[in-house]
Amino acid sequence: MRLNRTQWASVTAVALAVLFAGGAVTVASADRDEAPRTPTAESADAGFARDMAVHHQQAVEMSFIVRDRTKDEEVRRLAYDIANTQANQRGMMLGWLDMWGLPKVQSGVPPMTWMGMGVDTGEDGELMPGMATRAEIEQLGKASGREAEVLYLKLMTEHHKGGIHMAQGCVERCVPGVERDLAQGMVDAQESEIKLMADMLKARGA
Repeated sequence: MRLNRTQWASVTAVALAVLFAGGAVTVASADRDEAPRTPTAESADAGFARDMAVHHQQAVEMSFIVRDRTKDEEVRRLAYDIANTQANQRGMMLGWLDMWGLPKVQSGVPPMTWMGMGVDTGEDGELMPGMATRAEIEQLGKASGREAEVLYLKLMTEHHKGGIHMAQGCVERCVPGVERDLAQGMVDAQESEIKLMADMLKARGA
């Protein structure tokens, strides 16, 4: 059967419509496959957010303590910067957990399990790498002047080293996106602050 020009144009239009529709379905499927997935409670993303929020909370606590134990403006300024930065970051991480509908505390799962390592529970509870003991926190609260400054700088240096270790774990394991970018920013900022604190300790003969 021969088709006239009008019939041929109609057949061609239908064929093109089917072709484009098939392409649209393929693109839509690809978009769905690439859509961000909500992290699970056991994911590196959720584990990092939970554990780093706890880690940050202690840094904020120590920074507020030393602020009231010394009049040295350099140390007070550093303490303010650390407290402000880590309090804001902690709020972001807890906000992500809320957005994901995940608990802020996961009972029965030791900290840093998401990194393939567990944390032993001692007399101070589950302390992640770099975290100060209760005795060290109490010692900082009783110290003053240069003694408080040196103790704070030493404790915070170790705290930062532990935080960097955890943040690097997220850089390696978390899904690419804002959380992994935040983790990399933590690594960069805290490495810089460790160098600054080393100079401050040296200036204080420690």
